[in-house]
Parts: sequence; C-alpha cells; structure tokens
Amino acid sequence: MADDKIVFVAFAIEDVKIRDLIKGQSLHTKTPFSYTDMSVNEAYDEEWKKKVRTRILRSDGVLVIVSSDSLTSSGQKWEIKCAQEEKKKIRGIWGYKDDRTKIEGVNTMVWTWDNIKDWIDTL
Repeated sequence: MADDKIVFVAFAIEDVKIRDLIKGQSLHTKTPFSYTDMSVNEAYDEEWKKKVRTRILRSDGVLVIVSSDSLTSSGQKWEIKCAQEEKKKIRGIWGYKDDRTKIEGVNTMVWTWDNIKDWIDTL
C-alpha cells in the first residue's frame, strides 16, 4: 500500500514482549503501518548507532514503548535522542496498564490500537 507508514519502535530490551505484540499487529493485513525492528543482541557500538540512525531517518515516526525499564535503557535513550535530533515525530505508549512512567520529551498515551492508528494517521 502506498499509504503505509514506516514506524520505528524504540523499547527497552525488557519490554520485548510488548514489541512483539506491536510487531504482530503490524503484520495484520489492514494495519496502515510498517514496522522497523532494530533489536540488538550485541553491544551498542558505533556501527549499531549508524544502523539505527539510518532506520530512524527512513521512518515516518518513532513509537516509544514506555515502562519503568525505559529509565535505565541506554539503547532506548539513544534511539529517542537520535529521533529528536532527526526531528522525527515521537509518541510514547505505556507498555503496561499499571505503569505510568514518564520520559522527558516524550508525549505518552494509553496503548490502544485506535490511539496508535490515530497517531500514525498524523505522520
């Protein structure tokens, strides 16, 4: 579909199950967005940063999975900083209904498919 949007998902590795749910949703045939996965098993070296920046540049926006683990995730913090530097639209979703962690500079909403779709429609 020409109208598909590419969304980069930034998440703490502890929230990989939430990322997997979003990935599964993006594979649904009626979902109006593509998903860019930049999961890493190796250290956050300069090569990783180059790859992430390239993928963020190709994306229409960055969706941040926000949880208490976000506060200590150096990789996720770097992804958010990179997205801000590249002037990408950023939106957070709370990964868990009982966790309302705040990340400075990230406007966060309740995770519903309608909320995600409505945000993607603004990209």
